[in-house]
Amino acid sequence: MFPERIETDRLVLEALSRENVDLFEFYGLCSVDAPHIDEVTEHLSWDPHRTPNETREFVDAMEENRAKGAGAEYVVRPAAGEDGAGEIAGATGLNVDWDRRTATFGMWLRKRFWGRGYSGERAAALFEVAFERLDLEVVAVEHLDGNEQSKRAIEKYVERFGGQYDGLLRNWQPDADEVRDSHRYTVRREQWKRNRDETEIASFG
Repeated sequence: MFPERIETDRLVLEALSRENVDLFEFYGLCSVDAPHIDEVTEHLSWDPHRTPNETREFVDAMEENRAKGAGAEYVVRPAAGEDGAGEIAGATGLNVDWDRRTATFGMWLRKRFWGRGYSGERAAALFEVAFERLDLEVVAVEHLDGNEQSKRAIEKYVERFGGQYDGLLRNWQPDADEVRDSHRYTVRREQWKRNRDETEIASFG
């Protein structure tokens, strides 16, 4: 159902699985000791991993999610010619609500890979998965209130594909001892079709 591998001009997305990822390498990037991890996870829904077992459980859960058809998670690697080519730069994915015909995108990147426009590039590829391969009707994306970096990236590609800002979701995301507000954006399939650049087609494997 979901492609195992997605290639764009500058990125390679591989299914997050034990086959594609060394658990200890991935733990090193997600752990409490990873460089800049507090900045990376400040506005995310997960906390840094404290043990390799947490990473194993997370990867296993993502594999199970994919097998059930509920969503797909990918590690993000810069392609050949990019600074850091072949390294794990972060992860991205889409969760599917089949009853609502909607996919929800998510992404995180290590700090050294911020500011390269990778968010918009992988979003363009995932729109193609959601609308062409899965035949869904809406893509949604959210960012927590205060996450200005994600806001700028999301607004840029949502505007590019003709989508809109839907509004503020109050008390939407539990986070430790508080519940944070979240901002929601959506793109409909018809909007994407009118605004996509057909010369920028990702390849799937």
